[in-house]
Amino acid sequence: MKKQPRSAVRFSEIGRVDCEQITVLPGILDDISESGCKIRFPSPAEVDMEKEYTIFLRLSRSDCKECLELIVSPQWMTEADSQVEIGFKFLRSPDTPALNQLIELLEAENSASDDITSLIIDTEAEMV
Repeated sequence: MKKQPRSAVRFSEIGRVDCEQITVLPGILDDISESGCKIRFPSPAEVDMEKEYTIFLRLSRSDCKECLELIVSPQWMTEADSQVEIGFKFLRSPDTPALNQLIELLEAENSASDDITSLIIDTEAEMV
């Protein structure tokens, strides 16, 4: 399977994901972007790749206290060691505006950390 380039920047973020349509156990958010996310479930799950699911996402961030209700469509799935990783694409959802605000916040934090790194680490080589 050929890897396709991502259309949106992915951010490593940790959160709890509930989707009783897939499994009663909560999943763990691995990464998120404006177009989708990767979720890891701790138990085998039956996923219909043609079906839309509603997930409830709670991020571990202190500045994001609300639970996001998002409608998703599975794009890929892998099983290993009794865990399931699923890549979801976001569809128009009740909390799409809140998701967009979250992505803007993550982009701002990412660019700020890049600016700080460039101040701390000098990338130019010097002769000693």
